[in-house]
Amino acid sequence: MDFSLLLVLAVLLSGIVYFVDAVWLRKRRRQRVAAAESATTEGLDAKTREKLEKEPWFVDYARSFFPVLFVVLIVRSFIVEPFQIPSGSMRPTLEVGDFILVNKYAYGLRLPVLHTEVVEVGKPERGDVMVFRFPQEPSVNFIKRVVGLPGDRIRYEGKQLYVNGEPVGKLLIEEGPEASPDQLLLREQLGGANHLIYNNPRDPGPQVREIEVPEGQYFMMGDNRDHSNDSRYWGMVPEANIVGRAFAVWMHWDGGLPSFSSVRRIE
Repeated sequence: MDFSLLLVLAVLLSGIVYFVDAVWLRKRRRQRVAAAESATTEGLDAKTREKLEKEPWFVDYARSFFPVLFVVLIVRSFIVEPFQIPSGSMRPTLEVGDFILVNKYAYGLRLPVLHTEVVEVGKPERGDVMVFRFPQEPSVNFIKRVVGLPGDRIRYEGKQLYVNGEPVGKLLIEEGPEASPDQLLLREQLGGANHLIYNNPRDPGPQVREIEVPEGQYFMMGDNRDHSNDSRYWGMVPEANIVGRAFAVWMHWDGGLPSFSSVRRIE
């Protein structure tokens, strides 16, 4: 289900009803009241007047919902949109059940549904956590970290990421952490992002010979390096598929009571 499309249709339909009532139906109701008043010398009683002035049910709903739906559409399309993390591919940065906020204007303003950029604001930077529409199934949103920018040369061999021929620095934090005993917990410095990643030394994982990221595309990887379906398997993300930059976790919910103890900025 395309929620953006449903929201746009709801705003359009309620807006049309609201407009038609403002310029035509409301005037007709007033004319009915005036005609009824001129037809009697005693004036209209309150019950009759209320009946003649009463809005149709669909007008009442449109007048109530249109402003709310319009504000939601503007905020969700151009300012910030919430998402839920469905998989562990971005652990330990993001856990399954985290609810995140995505900045919709950081990479340019895009029209809802059409996804056409109308105002250029900025471009993804290496190390950003980005939400995008999966190239092989655009109705599905993915979240990964930007590893390669247009023109970058990317290589991934022996658990080591190389960007433009230089190994990306990483520091061992813990072997076999309690949350993932088969993993190594490392801190990686990628662009301006200083973040944690997982590597499994016993899992050979995918190897990527040096490739160059084409213009207008991005190479994405999950922080859970050996458990992430990312650009190492299916290729680049076109700029047209960008949704926005993830910047905060505002809630965690794993089926029990919602928790706000993990509210944090996404690094």
